[in-house]
Amino acid sequence: MMNNNRSMKPKIALVTGGFSGEAVVSYKSADTIQQHIDADQFDVYRIDITKNGWYYDDRKGNRIPVNKADFSVAIDGQSVNFDGAFIALHGTPGEDGKLQGYFDLFNIPYTSCNAATSAITFNKRYTVGVAAFSGVAVAPSVHLFRHESWNAAEVAGQLSFPVFVKPNNGGSSIGMSKVADPSKLEAAIHRAFQEDDQVLVEQMIEGREFTIGVFRKGNEIVTLPMTEILLDKAVDFFNYEAKYEGKSIEVTPAKASAKHFEKVEATAKKIYQIFNCNGIIRIDFIYHELTDTPYMLEINTVPGQSAASIVPQQVQAKGWTLGEFYGTLIRQILP
Repeated sequence: MMNNNRSMKPKIALVTGGFSGEAVVSYKSADTIQQHIDADQFDVYRIDITKNGWYYDDRKGNRIPVNKADFSVAIDGQSVNFDGAFIALHGTPGEDGKLQGYFDLFNIPYTSCNAATSAITFNKRYTVGVAAFSGVAVAPSVHLFRHESWNAAEVAGQLSFPVFVKPNNGGSSIGMSKVADPSKLEAAIHRAFQEDDQVLVEQMIEGREFTIGVFRKGNEIVTLPMTEILLDKAVDFFNYEAKYEGKSIEVTPAKASAKHFEKVEATAKKIYQIFNCNGIIRIDFIYHELTDTPYMLEINTVPGQSAASIVPQQVQAKGWTLGEFYGTLIRQILP
């Protein structure tokens, strides 16, 4: 629903929280976004979506329930409806299409991919399937379901080691393992099944790890400066510790050749178009040097915006302020 009084600043619901272990990251992202959105241009209302309820959090200790019948909040006897939603909710229900479908019911625009794209990209196996069908290079993988029987030895026989074992849905590398010894594959699969009903076992591609933010500005698909992930010796892949506990070095912009930049940027724009993306996404790649090929690993449709996150680094490397960037994302969805 739209505001009746168009002379007022647009009212934006900054949606955070969620039902998964990624909620802690969502709150950090929301802190960054709320700190940098231009309050002279937008009225921002922080909405915390939890398993126990949906609340407007005024940051003064007051938590007002959200009316889910129309996604409104009652403040001082007045019903507040929103002109748009800035989704800063990682994991379910903000990154898997559920919240997007809900907003679609009320014609509330939002700063993320639509429900269908979000649902597909939240499923790592479906993501690489669609990408491969469209000619994007992806790693060989095996998709396992909890309700179906599987045999670790048979899975191992289909792939070359080392492999990555990860929950098929979700992010922040929670429940993910790198397995070099086939005898340890079964334990890693069980660990991933603790986080999800589906597991992806993916062959490791040797190469440099790059990640790049992509968004739409008007009718143009724009890439941010590419980042290279260099891991601390204490970790051997870009896991939760590497992402959020300082166990990686993120070089932005990456120290890479023009050819690296051109290939990754062109592939990232192609992926954005293939999946009909909206808002800011971040795509992770492994660049295979021998074949000069960027292999797509994952698409993050609600990438982290915390102080430690990559997209804010890339925005600043492009010479923009976060306020300018967030304002661009919001204006893109408003009529």
